[in-house]
Formats: sequence, structure tokens, C-alpha cells
Amino acid sequence: MLTLLAVVFVIAYAAIALEHPLKVNKSAVALIAAGLLWTVYAVGSGEHDMVGAELGESLMGTAQIVFFLLGAMTIVEVVDAHDGFYVITSRIRTAKLSTLMWLVGFVTFFLSSILDNLTTTIVMVSLMKKLLDKHDDRLLFAGIIVIAANAGGAWTPIGDVTTTMLWIGGQITSLSIMKSVFIASMVSLLVPLAMTARALGNRDVVAPARSADNSNYKASHFERTLMFYLGLGILVAVPAFKALTGLPPFLGILFGLGLLWAVGDLIHLDKHDDDKEHLTLVRALHRIDMSSIVFFIGILLSVATLEHTHILSSLAQWLDRTVGRQDVIVLIIGLVSAIVDNVPLVAASMGMYNLAQYPTDSFLWEFVAYCAGTGGSILIIGSASGVAAMGLEKIHFFWYARRIGGLALVGYLAGAAAYVLQYQLTH
Repeated sequence: MLTLLAVVFVIAYAAIALEHPLKVNKSAVALIAAGLLWTVYAVGSGEHDMVGAELGESLMGTAQIVFFLLGAMTIVEVVDAHDGFYVITSRIRTAKLSTLMWLVGFVTFFLSSILDNLTTTIVMVSLMKKLLDKHDDRLLFAGIIVIAANAGGAWTPIGDVTTTMLWIGGQITSLSIMKSVFIASMVSLLVPLAMTARALGNRDVVAPARSADNSNYKASHFERTLMFYLGLGILVAVPAFKALTGLPPFLGILFGLGLLWAVGDLIHLDKHDDDKEHLTLVRALHRIDMSSIVFFIGILLSVATLEHTHILSSLAQWLDRTVGRQDVIVLIIGLVSAIVDNVPLVAASMGMYNLAQYPTDSFLWEFVAYCAGTGGSILIIGSASGVAAMGLEKIHFFWYARRIGGLALVGYLAGAAAYVLQYQLTH
């Protein structure tokens, strides 16, 4: 039974990694894998009551992550519908490409830490289309945006799905991850950013010709500003809510979503239904990426079977015996996340190592958060933000690997060295 479970999971993992050439959505593969794995486990063990109880336990942990992501993604969509991100992006103005590169890098880094790397990438890459006319320039900026978004998402509990998983699972706490991983994440951005900005030299920004926007009703300055600060305030307040009440983060995000919904209804009370329809939270629910949500459900339930059958703990013991060094093992996990999705990698890591042996905020979990978050930048398919940029700017896999991959790898290794050095100095 254990061999069959491992074979099914490896085949599913390969199908997820080869989503683009196979033309089969990874969410479908994840759901099939979850169904097959739990079926094999139930039939093979013969302990239907025990397996059912374990499935219920796994579902509880999965649901917490899914509810949190649903709430966070909906809040971001509401802010975006009101053009709230214009509050930040309108301030990005410069005549030199190198200066613009620094501005975009830092804005992306910090915006990603508050929102998430996928949303931030979409916002910033879309902004570049308004600021840069040359496609080659936009491609280069898109590559740096992917690096900056993944680096920014790695050091906060709400900036990346994998960090959120570790936070909700109890492997890390919000203040500790921010304090411990910030420097490493910043180094992983600064190194490629400095190299790219220097290569740009004194080239001028070539802006596209502006066209009049005669689209439907736009949110007013007051509405845009209110929804931006309220949305970001809710997201930032969730870690404080968890620390203050001890309640799981998904309740805080749903509570905040309710507040945002109510405020949105009140400020649009006097508008005609056609004018306010695209600004409502109901419309935002239609725009969130449900395919990604379904993928998380499938992959987390799939990995749970390997955890309950102790396959992951056996794998951890084999890695310890074979590789030996914990930092090298985590570095390898980060490099592998450039090839396959980092969500199942982190989920597997959470199952491989238990909290009794590796307590909350230990070296292992913080380093996993950094490596899984930033390692995906090395290849364009290694992160959700990379795939988003790939679609928005039609970036070719090999162009990214040749022009951006090396920069991301150097930044990844420099940030990893910075974290290890910082840990040794502070412990």
C-alpha cells in the first residue's frame, strides 16, 4: 500500500510540474490525486473509521488555509476594483530606467509583504504597461518584479501562501518570521536589483502615448483611498487579531471581510445598480482565482495521506542520514521549488518534520519559509507570480532562464547566506 501511495503521489506531482506541456490543469490533477490517495489508504488499511477520522482532521487544517485565502483574495479584489492601488502606483515617476527599477523593486517588495506576491505581481506588471513603451524594457522589469514579489512575500505571514501555511500550522509566528527573515529577503532582492540597475546605466524611460479613458464609472478619490487603506488595514490587523484573541487567522480575515463588505455597501448606497455593480464585493467573489483555491485543497489533502501513513517522516529520516546538514536540505527544497510548485513542497516539509522535534520559530521553519518563498524565482514556472508575469507579458521560459534566472539564483544564495549568518550571530 505504501509503495502504491508513493507512486500515485509522484505521478501526480510530475503532472502538476508538467501542467503546460500536458495541457491538463494542475487543479484537476490535485483533486484526482487526493481522491485516489485517500481511496487507496482506506481500502488498503481496512480501518475505515480511523481513516475517516484522519480525513476529518486533515480537512479541518485545510479549511482554515482555504478560508483565509478566500477572504484575503476577495479583499484584494475589492481594493483593485476601486483602483485603490493607484494610491501607491501614482507616486512612481522618474525619467531614468535605473531609478525606476529601484523604485519598482522596493514598492513591489513591501507591497507584496502586505498583500501577496501574486496580486502584487499582477498590479506592478500592469503598471509597467502604462509607464514603459518598449516591450524589452517591460520584460526586464517583469523579471525583477517576480524576484521582488517573491522576496517580499517570504518575510511576512500573509505575503506568500507557503508562509501563510506555516503560520496557520503553528510552525512560525508573525513577529518572529518578520524579524528573522526580513534581512535575508531584502538581500535576495538587493543583489539582482543592483546588478540590473547598473546594467541599465543612464538610459531614459520611454513612456507610451496616453489615450483617453472613457470606460464606465470609476471610483471617486475618497472611495479609492478609503477602500485601499481599509483593505490593507484589515490584512495587517489579522496577525494582531490572532495574537490578541488566540483564534485562528481565518476568523480574523472573514471578520474583516464582513466589515469591508458593509462599508462598500454604505458608500455606494445612492448609486445606480449598473454603476456600482463592478465595485461590489459580490463581483469581487466572481473574480478571485478559484482554480488556485481548488488546487490548494487537492494538494493539501493529498500530502495529508503521506503524513498519516508516515511516508513523509521516513523521507525526512532518509534525508537526515543521506545529506546530514539541515541547512543544505532546506536549500535543496528551495531549489526544487523553482521546478515544481512550492505549495506541495512546503506541505510535505510540514509533514516530514514535527513540532515536537522542531518547535515553533526554529531554524528549520524560518529557513523553509525563506527558501520556498524565494527559490521559485529562479525559473518562471517556479511561482504563481512568475506564471502570472509569464501570461501578462508573454515571457518565454528560456528568455527568463537566460536573463533573470541567474540573477535570481545569485540573490537566493546570497539571502540564504545572510539568514544563516544572522542566525549564528543571534543564537
